[in-house]
Formats: sequence, structure tokens, C-alpha cells
Amino acid sequence: MTETNNDIRSLGFSGVKWASIGRFSSQGISFVIGLVLARLLLPSDYGMLGMLGVFTAFTGSFIDCGFGSALIRKLNRTETDCSTVFYYNLGASLLVYILLFCSAPFIAGFYNQPSLTEVTRIACLTIPIGALSSVHSNILYFQLRFKDIAIGNILATILSGSIGLFLAYNGYGVWALVCQGIVASLVNCGYLWRISCWKPLRVFSMASFKELFGYGSKLMLSGWLNTMYAQLSPLIIGKFYSSSSLGYYTRAQSYVNFPSDNIMGVLQQVVFPILSRLQNEDERLIGIYRKYIKICAAFIFGGMAILASLAKPLVVFLLTDKWLPCVPIMMLLCFSSMFSFVNTINLSLLQVKGRSDLFLKLEVVKKVISVTMILFSAPWGIMAMCWSMVIYTQIAIFINTYYTGKLFHLGYWEQMTDFLPYLFLALLANVPAYLLTYTSLSAGLQMILGGSMSLLIYLLLLKIRRDEMYLLMKRMLLDYYTNKIKKSQERTGDDT
Repeated sequence: MTETNNDIRSLGFSGVKWASIGRFSSQGISFVIGLVLARLLLPSDYGMLGMLGVFTAFTGSFIDCGFGSALIRKLNRTETDCSTVFYYNLGASLLVYILLFCSAPFIAGFYNQPSLTEVTRIACLTIPIGALSSVHSNILYFQLRFKDIAIGNILATILSGSIGLFLAYNGYGVWALVCQGIVASLVNCGYLWRISCWKPLRVFSMASFKELFGYGSKLMLSGWLNTMYAQLSPLIIGKFYSSSSLGYYTRAQSYVNFPSDNIMGVLQQVVFPILSRLQNEDERLIGIYRKYIKICAAFIFGGMAILASLAKPLVVFLLTDKWLPCVPIMMLLCFSSMFSFVNTINLSLLQVKGRSDLFLKLEVVKKVISVTMILFSAPWGIMAMCWSMVIYTQIAIFINTYYTGKLFHLGYWEQMTDFLPYLFLALLANVPAYLLTYTSLSAGLQMILGGSMSLLIYLLLLKIRRDEMYLLMKRMLLDYYTNKIKKSQERTGDDT
């Protein structure tokens, strides 16, 4: 049965609502907990975990192997498919954990951090724990059960955060962060097993494995390349600079990623399963795709511009003066990350159409360029590396839009006209906020006044422009509250 545009809109709005609640609630709670932890812990504690993250990030792509996306995209998936992926994930995760356990002394020696040996062996327990529930999570995604996912994320964040705060307050240092991660994985795993009601069959199908691996393996290789780029900077900083320097970088990166990753995470969770349903209807697929990229641009450019303009008062107010060295890093990373959604969306379209071969080809070209740029800039310092990321993001957009232009006649210039207006409006709206940071007002007042002014000016500019996305979101919210009122009236009528 073909789903109408109204069905798609309804599914999309419901999914975005619950994905947003789950993502922003859990991340908001995590953000607040992180602020307290940053005051209790040292930059070197975060830097040590950042050193380990370089190695664990690569293992994630190997364990998943692109099977998660393959399952979601496959319209006629079976219990055998799911069980096959489950046993592969579990076996691969145990193998990876054993390798990391044995390699822990060498990892510690690489960074000249002896205590990193035990940290590695304990922190990496999250790898097999996560693998136990990865299929359950994917099942909920392709069933669009975002409400259940939201509850699990919030529960895991609250319980793990409480443990982390308790340990940090009692002087356990980096172990507070390690235990926080393990508790979060355990709680999330237990919740997903209970709520999904899915249990693996005692079967492993080579035919199913080969079919899913044919699509997913290219995503795995692409994931490795992307991880290599993402983790190269922390690797270089951790090796050739200090653990405190890496702590400043990772803290700045975490704040920059908070708005962009959360907005993209919400939309990606919802839109990829929905676009997968339309994979054989190119015209409708591209229509929804273009709306998707405009919605992302409207939110992400607005949020990242505010974050960049108010980076200094934000750091002073939330983290105290000891974290001031991360301010210039944060500002540059904002201008790099604010364009990442364009690359992500273009690659998602290739995934939906089953062209993981093109996905991999693009990643190879881009990562050769990106690694060269980072290695060239590394001797000039951390700021030079950040500038190379800003420049690379623009190169990546040009490369990523090549195949979308070739396959769908939606190339670089067509997409630029979709998202660039939001960039100009966001930058214009944040000029007053940036100028405010040069005044003698307290950091708290600069944040409140600057953020309020920027948001109001941005919304006003969108309204004056009679922007398509502004009107769409206004109409969707109006429809939502109209339906709520009707349902309330119907319940009242039934009661009487």
C-alpha cells in the first residue's frame, strides 16, 4: 500500500517529536551533568578518555559493519536477517574487546600514560555491551518507535550521570567518566531487550550475511575512513601536545557537536527510515529530501551561529576561566560543523538508493584530501588544524554533491540555493550578540541578552522573508495543536 504525502508528514512529525524529546532530554540532562563534572574533574581526565576514544571509534564501524543501515533499508527483512546480524555483532565485539584488552599496555605506552592501561581495559567493556542491543535498537528504528527509544535514553542518562557525579565528587577522577559510560550502556541494553520483545533465533544464515554485507561492507569502510578523519586530530594532539590540550579540544568539540549532532541525529533517525520507504519513487524522494535539507539549514545555521558568537561568555559562565583556551577552538569548529549536515544528507540519499559503492568512492577521495590537510597543518598548532577542517568541509560539500547532481539533477549550485540563505540570515542575526561580548557585562548577561537578541532577529528575518520552512513549521505546529484540541473534545464528548 502506497503511503500518501499526508501519511509521510504525519509519520515524520510524530517521529521528529519523540526523537527530539528523547534526544534533547537525554542530551540536555547529560549536558548539565557534564557541566558539574567539568568543574569537579581536570582537563587531563577528559583528555585521557579522548586518547582512548581514538581507538574505540574505529571498532564501532567494524562491529556494526553497516548492517544497521542495511536492516533499516531492507523492506522485506526477516527474523533470520536480524538474528544473523545479532550474532555477527556479538562475535565481532568480543573479538575487538580481547584485542583492545591485550593492546592496552601498548596504547598507554604510545601516549606515555601508564594509567591508561587499566582505563582501556575497563572502559572498553561498553563495546560488547552495546553489541548485545544494537539489533534491538535498529528494530525500534524501522518500526518508528521513537517514544520507546526516548524513554530508554533518558533513563540511561539519569542513572549513569548520577553514578558519574557521585564518583567525581568523591575524587575518582577519570574513573567517574569510565563508570558513567559503562552504566549507561548496561541500562540502555537492559531496557532495549525488555521493550523490543525481540529475541534472536538460534540461526546464522550465510546467505543473509552475504546479502547484507554486500551493502553494509562499503558503509563499514566508509565509516573507517570517516572515523580516521574525525580521530586524527585528537590522535595528533594527544601524542605531540599535552593531555590538557586534548582536554580543551575535546571539550570544545563536545559543545560544538551538541546542537548540530542532536538536530541532525533527530532528523536522521526519522528521515532515513521514511526515505527508505520511498526509495523507488524518485520524484517524491527528492521533494522530501529538499525540504529536509532546508529544515536542517534553518535550525543548524541558527544554532551554530549563536554558539560561535557567544563562545567566550558560555565557557566562562559554565566552565570557569580555567577552560578559556578552548574558546577559539570552539569558534572555528562551529564554522566547520555547521556545514556537516549537507555532507551527511547527500550521503544518506546514496544510502537510500542502495549506492553504497558510490558512498565508499566519495569517502576515499575526501579522506585522502582531509588527512593530507590535517597532517600538513599539524606542525603549525591546534588552531591551524581547526582552520584546515573549516576549509575541508567546503571541499567535501562540492565533492558530495557530484553524484546527487548526476543521479537526480540536484548538484552543488541547486543545493547551495537551498541552504545558503539561512547561513546569511544566521550570521546577520548574530552580529549584535558577538559585539556584546566586548562589553563589560557579566558572562551570564551576555549569554541571556545575546542569545535572546539573536534568536528574535533570526525569526524576524525568516518571517520578513516569508521563508518556506518557517511557514511549514508554523503550519505543522498549528495542525498538531488543532488535532490535540479535536481529540480532547472527542474524549470530553465520549465521557458525557
